[in-house]
Amino acid sequence: MQLVLVNIIRFVVLILIQVFVLDNIQFMGYVAPMIYVLFILSLPVRFKRGVLLILAFIMGLIIDMFSNTMGLHAFALVLMAFFRAPVIRMFVPLEEGANPSPSFRSIGVNSYVKYVIALVLIHHSVLFIMESFSFFNFSLFIPKILISSTVTILLIFGIQSLKSK
Repeated sequence: MQLVLVNIIRFVVLILIQVFVLDNIQFMGYVAPMIYVLFILSLPVRFKRGVLLILAFIMGLIIDMFSNTMGLHAFALVLMAFFRAPVIRMFVPLEEGANPSPSFRSIGVNSYVKYVIALVLIHHSVLFIMESFSFFNFSLFIPKILISSTVTILLIFGIQSLKSK
């Protein structure tokens, strides 16, 4: 029951931070931090996939409603949630029956860094490709993905390092 309450609070707080703080940060059109992905990243490793995809869709849809982006965040977050299990199997060594919530402490620094980088890059790449819906401004497209991903990853690592203390 405590895990459910913690995740509900995390869901609401991350949406509020994203909508009221981070969506208002635009630095020369390149930096668009997306901290709401931390909700999907922080769910337990063996979380039911169907529920995970539904939660990702709901969260993405809420962000879309506030951002007026017509399903872009929902699509990107559901795709990230879909690839979460294969990325975990690829980078995270798990003991039989273990079900940790991914963090620096629970799965190790190296595994957590790879896990976060892979999923954030998937999310941001899909989101910005769908947003531009063309490769016309390709020279602006790749830096936006890389810079926004870097800022998001650094924010996630900062939050996780504060949480582990």
